[in-house]
Amino acid sequence: MRKKWIFLVLGGFLTVRCAAQSVPNPQASYSSFPYTKAYVSFIIPWVTVNKNATTTEFQSSTTIGFPVGLNVYYSKRFGFSYEITPSIEWNQPTGKEGMSKTSNLLIDPGPIFRFPNNFNIIPRLAFETQGRYGFTPVFNKVYCRTKAVDYWFSISFPCRFGNNDPASVGASLQIGFTFN
Repeated sequence: MRKKWIFLVLGGFLTVRCAAQSVPNPQASYSSFPYTKAYVSFIIPWVTVNKNATTTEFQSSTTIGFPVGLNVYYSKRFGFSYEITPSIEWNQPTGKEGMSKTSNLLIDPGPIFRFPNNFNIIPRLAFETQGRYGFTPVFNKVYCRTKAVDYWFSISFPCRFGNNDPASVGASLQIGFTFN
């Protein structure tokens, strides 16, 4: 009797269809929600303005961020984005050799409001390891879709507060691709 149960259990496992090695149909996954996509990108801050100064990129230093994230799409019109952005800063002090350093880590989640023509608005919260916090409205446009990757760009307007610095607002360009 014991051999019959072992045979039935093993037989049951062997006859169950396993889809771990099959390639999913990408169109089918986009018609059923939720689904997730990962992305990588780079971001360059163009300008930052506060009550004391206006700082433009390449003026005294150069900062480039490398956002990575996950987008979870809940419907054709709505999703949620989880993004982490490490930044590297290069500067050239007067009369000295240039130096580079990791300058910040930004955690900025936010909802994705999806519109026709591959346009998205993403109002993100912002939490920086430099002690700053705030929000960042992001306007995103996918300009090319392929089977493997979506290419896109975003214009964002980071608003930051805290850390005994004056409130600031800026403008940035982000270029990236999402894995399909």
